[in-house]
Amino acid sequence: MKILALDTSGPVCGVAVTAEGRVLYEGAAVNKLTHSVNLMPMVQEALTRAGLAVGELDLLAAVVGPGSFTGVRIGVSTVKGLAHGLGKPCVGVDALEALAAGVSDPNALICPIQDARAGQVYGAVFKAGMPPLRQTPDEALKLDEFLTRALIVAEPTQSLYFLGDGVEKYRASIVERLGAGATFAPAHLAYLRPAAVALLAQAHAGEQTDYLGLMPKYLRAPQAERARAAKLKAEKA
Repeated sequence: MKILALDTSGPVCGVAVTAEGRVLYEGAAVNKLTHSVNLMPMVQEALTRAGLAVGELDLLAAVVGPGSFTGVRIGVSTVKGLAHGLGKPCVGVDALEALAAGVSDPNALICPIQDARAGQVYGAVFKAGMPPLRQTPDEALKLDEFLTRALIVAEPTQSLYFLGDGVEKYRASIVERLGAGATFAPAHLAYLRPAAVALLAQAHAGEQTDYLGLMPKYLRAPQAERARAAKLKAEKA
């Protein structure tokens, strides 16, 4: 199975191509250009470097969230358009599961966190595996609430292993609460790897859909909708 996988859910724009579980190409961009500018040239380069024509692809995959509302829409819309034009199936991949898939330590409890803004993180807890073994659902929570949930499922001597873009913002707070009970992925392993998205897409190939069925995964309403709801509530008070 030949798979093209895209991730635009966070600060890294990523593209990968795999075939029968082998990584043919993986690329990630962290620069001042927007994902909408980076993505299609990266897709073209990925296919060229992998030696594939777009029509040879069997499955298209996109990270559907949680993550940046605008970023998620870019990746999902791109895959929907490609799937529609090519008549190919597609599959959505969970961002937190994909982050956890980059960790192979069987002794750690994996805690991917993404900065959800508004004082919250998008987080979930996993054990290592492919696919990772989910311990808690994806949630948008205050950091302390997320850490409490993680500690509930952790074994007494088990460290919590953190990665994702939420670490940069909340690392000091995590260390303050957990001390030596927290470990952190090094920079080259701390971001969502697009090859993990492709391999998870293969693992979840049974959940594939057509372009109409691929939808973003939002854990809360966008900021504009939340602001509007708050305004309406204040007007009624």
